[in-house]
Amino acid sequence: MTVSICTLAHDRAAHLANVVRALDMQTTAPDELVIAVMQADAYDLPETRFPIRQIMIGADGIPLAAARNAAARAAQGEQLIFLDVDCIPAPSLVADYLAQLGAVDAVLMGEVLYLPSGATAEGLDFARFAALGVKHSERAGPPVEALGDCTDYRCFWSLNFAMRRATFLALGGFDERYVGYGGEDTDFGRVAMTAGIPIHWVRGARVYHQYHPHHMPPVHHVDSVIANAARFRDKWGHFTMEHWLKAFTLMGLITLREGEHVRLRTVSEEDLALTRQQVDQPYASTSVVLAQLEARAPAIAAA
Repeated sequence: MTVSICTLAHDRAAHLANVVRALDMQTTAPDELVIAVMQADAYDLPETRFPIRQIMIGADGIPLAAARNAAARAAQGEQLIFLDVDCIPAPSLVADYLAQLGAVDAVLMGEVLYLPSGATAEGLDFARFAALGVKHSERAGPPVEALGDCTDYRCFWSLNFAMRRATFLALGGFDERYVGYGGEDTDFGRVAMTAGIPIHWVRGARVYHQYHPHHMPPVHHVDSVIANAARFRDKWGHFTMEHWLKAFTLMGLITLREGEHVRLRTVSEEDLALTRQQVDQPYASTSVVLAQLEARAPAIAAA
């Protein structure tokens, strides 16, 4: 089987270089790496034993759905492995996915561990990464068996997944009406399950998520979350990203007016401080912020 790695990148040169180096260390080498570049200039990347192609998307925003589709359409492999630019693949990732892709026509999601700040400063040390990496508290752990059924389409997560290219294209890829941040993953998971394509967790196929400052819920993307939640509602009959919308509501950023979420004010430094991933945290958590907001809810309502 031939396999293409697909990723997308915007202003993440150091993270992408680590991904490329790790792909060159795979026990089973990929046939190619295809990068959808969401900026004006191509990347200067390390040498590899496989070809790298950069597909220039342009510097107009972060069209995540369109970028993933562009990488998949350009890919030549029979199997596709999608990695986010901040996800360093463990040496067995390609082999782990290929061990399953020949037997099951499904969406496969590998393991993800989060690294603290500074973990990659001295290069790629996978034994160190395994000792330092932590599982996201709001995500499922690896299955006991090689594959585990994921029965909730809302759990689909595009930062580390694989599937047959023919199946991805037959599903239509990601819905490019979702522009900017939020919604496209949940939509794709629902499209797959509606079409009868199962979603499985994979034991192995691990990536190590590189630290970068982030906000959860993503207050810096509040406008695109509102817009994409409405697109999902128009397509499927109900909103998605409800936990983010709830947090934004409790923060006084938005309100539901005549069935539509409406911005009430601009994002403040207090909002950013509440949602910011602190330097000692390997990842940012919406549930932590929601718990704080719900504890303050009576006072917020009174104000």
